[in-house]
Amino acid sequence: MSARRPEAFDPRGRRSPEVCGALAPNTSGNVGGRHLPVVAPRRSSLMQEPVLVLNATYEPINVTAVRRAMVLLLKGVAQAEEMHSAEVHSAANSHKVPSVIRLLAYRHIPQQSRALSRKNILLRDRNTCQFCGRIFPSSELTLDHVMPRSRGGRSTWENLVACCYRCNNNKGDRTPEEAGFKLARKPRPFTLHTSRQLMRLIGHRDERWRKYLFY
Repeated sequence: MSARRPEAFDPRGRRSPEVCGALAPNTSGNVGGRHLPVVAPRRSSLMQEPVLVLNATYEPINVTAVRRAMVLLLKGVAQAEEMHSAEVHSAANSHKVPSVIRLLAYRHIPQQSRALSRKNILLRDRNTCQFCGRIFPSSELTLDHVMPRSRGGRSTWENLVACCYRCNNNKGDRTPEEAGFKLARKPRPFTLHTSRQLMRLIGHRDERWRKYLFY
């Protein structure tokens, strides 16, 4: 299994890919002169469970996967605020799985929106086809240009929506009105406000998140 590099932060809270390079199972890491134990997950699905990331001020700023959160904890960049009852095991140790972690150094969060990408469009639209309203796995969704590209439509936040293949084929090279479709919601850029709305939605599944999301 190939290693996937997580988004990481250095001790000052800045993005730093080399701080928390992901380690492949059954390997060991030596970063910055320090040898780290390797978490070898037995349940891959558990390692993909969402973990709420707080700034040093306890402000919620992101949702990451258990795998990435564990690396941040092992590097001393973050500390666990809430834990699951589940554990993962390295060659010599057991580690409880975090539900909420907090960065130890404050990270400035810029106000601009996220990068335009397929992943972020699907995240913004909650993996929901914006025409039929059904939820699909990412592999069963595509992106649709509300105003077709052949008619001047651009690849922007305001003109791209998540769409299932059936609706995409039925809409074809037409506008939603011409195809008799209605958008579930007006597409907008992915802002920090959007991120927090999604955090609250995910937080309904984990009561440990609620006190940090202003419930």
